[in-house]
Amino acid sequence: MSQFLLQTIWMVPIYPLIGMILTIPWSPGIIRRTGPRPSGYVNLITTFLAFLHGLFALTAIWNQTPYQLFIPWLQVANLDLTLPLEISTVTVGATVVITGLNFLAQIFAVGYLEMDWGWARFFALVAFFEAGMCGLVLCNSLFFSYAILELLTLGTYLLVGYWFNQSLVITGARDAFLTKRVGDLFLLMGVLAIYPIAGTWNFTDLAEWASTAEIEPKLAALLGLALIAGPLGKCAQFPLHLWLDEAMEGPLPATILRNAVVVATGAWVLVKIQPVLALSPVSELAMFIIGGATAIGASLISIAQIDIKRALSYLVSAYMGIVFIAVAAGQPQIALLLTFTYALSMALLVMGVGGVVWNNTTQDLTQYGGLWSRRPVSGFAFIIGAVGLIALPPLGGFWSMQQLVEQLWVSYPLMAGLVLAVNAIVAFSLTRTFGLVFAGKVKPMTYRSPEIHWPMALPMVILSGLNLHVPLLLWQWHQLPSLETGNLAVALSLIVSSLAGFALSSVVYLNNSWEKPVQLSWQPLQDFFAYDLYTAKLYKLTIVFVVDLISRVMYAIDRYLVDGLVNLTGLATVFSGQTLKYNVSGKGQFYLLSILLGVSLLIILVSWPFLSQLLIVSK
Repeated sequence: MSQFLLQTIWMVPIYPLIGMILTIPWSPGIIRRTGPRPSGYVNLITTFLAFLHGLFALTAIWNQTPYQLFIPWLQVANLDLTLPLEISTVTVGATVVITGLNFLAQIFAVGYLEMDWGWARFFALVAFFEAGMCGLVLCNSLFFSYAILELLTLGTYLLVGYWFNQSLVITGARDAFLTKRVGDLFLLMGVLAIYPIAGTWNFTDLAEWASTAEIEPKLAALLGLALIAGPLGKCAQFPLHLWLDEAMEGPLPATILRNAVVVATGAWVLVKIQPVLALSPVSELAMFIIGGATAIGASLISIAQIDIKRALSYLVSAYMGIVFIAVAAGQPQIALLLTFTYALSMALLVMGVGGVVWNNTTQDLTQYGGLWSRRPVSGFAFIIGAVGLIALPPLGGFWSMQQLVEQLWVSYPLMAGLVLAVNAIVAFSLTRTFGLVFAGKVKPMTYRSPEIHWPMALPMVILSGLNLHVPLLLWQWHQLPSLETGNLAVALSLIVSSLAGFALSSVVYLNNSWEKPVQLSWQPLQDFFAYDLYTAKLYKLTIVFVVDLISRVMYAIDRYLVDGLVNLTGLATVFSGQTLKYNVSGKGQFYLLSILLGVSLLIILVSWPFLSQLLIVSK
């Protein structure tokens, strides 16, 4: 049975697509009597079937050699568009993570969107995302991966714009779509450029080609930078990071999926093309700079946010920046491990925050306080998610971060120090959020705040247990460093950085005598971080200004030059026609004279070079 499910693993993305199609009858105007709720239950069933299929297939592929399945599609001349699927422990395991988290997010949505009438549209879009991500992790082709990423970009636009009657939602959806399209455009250039060079889009073949390839440094650098641009946008890295912040306007259950695994699709493609990126030191340096700047900048920005969802969204960019650093250091396996431990912890954090937002009707951190006695389930979930995210033993984030810092400690000590600093800042930010929400005094917005009901509590409890068991999973997968090989100095450094961030933040945000909200003595510095390093204003002064100027120039050229020339020709034709109308006498000799004059002028014009030569000779 397990072998059959493994051979049909390509069906995993089809389950959610079936659920999405079956959701159509509950769209507005088709089925009304039952309400929209059956559409959610249908998608829950199909997602659960996909999860079971992947789970049983994972037991069959465990410790087995990876292999590929090929689905023929199109072969024209030298272009082969056969769809290759990689069947391995990693890819099948990734489908289990995606379908499992999506199943829990859908259960959470049953409670969170209880009174919403857009169930059919929401669950259909979530199923679309699930199908796309499962197809992406199984796909072993750069070309088809790009196509799937484009579909996910469209899905982001539709899901962020779920509540389309709100102006901020429409703006967020539009900006998210356009920002990601910038990276996609450069990625398309890289996808098209690499095929004539390597002769393949297959990831496995690209890795073999890159191991022996010798190409010009400039070409390798340009190719690498183009391929990096796509994951840069998907992972919300500087300077294409603002879309994730604005995407928080969408439904929170969708945020669970987006912050946990959707952003990781860019990291997945980055890991796959790492052998190609390693051909150019310029590409590796670019990933170090992008990842390092985003990790430090985004983690600092999160501290200055008063919106509870945005305080977490910037931590997403920060951790994806650490993944960029891992790939740049030539550690794709550690990057995947980081992505796994991060996804489980971030999903739990968003669920904990979502339960608070749901019945407090505010996202302003300054209006929270004193919820620990009223919301113990949400509080414990937040603590487990926070400890699992930062490098604090014994949960998963510590072990994945330790492996990364151990590798960086030898070859890139500066990057190792940067990761330690980011870990401390993230610990500070999470403790700040916890202190503002759960500690302190009860405020008017939190006076009446009962615990969430079971559809939202159940996935939080399950995910909390899964986070607590991550160390056992890592031990089973032989990913825990032994005492002989473990670097004690690295482990202690990570623990100290986590405790330092926690202790410093506790002094401020777990101390009732400290006045809140905290204001820095120098207001411009606080505004600098609160307004996202003024990135939006920088966009307006540079990119938006240039695009607007070019648009105005092109409009003027089109309006006054192109259209003006056409209109002038038309007016000249009309005017000449009207003029000739009055020169018509109706007599045959007049027409004959006109023809003779025209022919004479034509002969003179054609013969003018010969006549000019005669004039010169005669002189």
